[in-house]
Amino acid sequence: MSSSRSPSMARLLFIAACLILACLSVTRAHMIELPPSQKECFYEDLNPSDQMTLTYQVGGGGHLDIDVWLDDPNNARLFEQRHKDTGTYSFTATHSGRYTYCFSNEFSTVSDKTLSFNVHGIIYVADEGEMLPIEREIRDLAAGLQAVKDEHEYMVIRERTHRNTAESTNSRVKWWSIIQGFMLLGVCAVQVVFVKRHFEVRRAI
Repeated sequence: MSSSRSPSMARLLFIAACLILACLSVTRAHMIELPPSQKECFYEDLNPSDQMTLTYQVGGGGHLDIDVWLDDPNNARLFEQRHKDTGTYSFTATHSGRYTYCFSNEFSTVSDKTLSFNVHGIIYVADEGEMLPIEREIRDLAAGLQAVKDEHEYMVIRERTHRNTAESTNSRVKWWSIIQGFMLLGVCAVQVVFVKRHFEVRRAI
């Protein structure tokens, strides 16, 4: 009895380890710096029925906007966004070959853009007859772990973006306060000179 359970348990543990390792390795987070009037393209080699999700977030630079598009191996445009700060796109490959996605800052002539993007796929386990409940639970656990990772990376990027916005606002407020102080001193100096000259004219008369 114990000998028949051991191979089954070992198989389940092996499936769990493969799912978790695959889940951890499938997501690839990248951060790039896009200079003005430049673009960068990347590619993924997919087979039919493969699924892929692309998410991106502009973390800094200019108005936090960028152009994004994704083409299939036949150069057909599958996805395109213009002047957006964040986005996500999921699709199922219908052709074998190289799927190319590009990030463009070509419309900007001044600002660099800091961009973070993730490419991840959905993992499926081939059903061999009837799937055991524990195998289904393991697959759901792997999917949940992937979702948590994606959400965490998204929150990190959002926090960085909000922090940069807050620091930029604080810097502008600080310099505006300094300018207002100098303006106030200038107005006071002009008023003192005007009043002084007024009394000097009256005394001379």
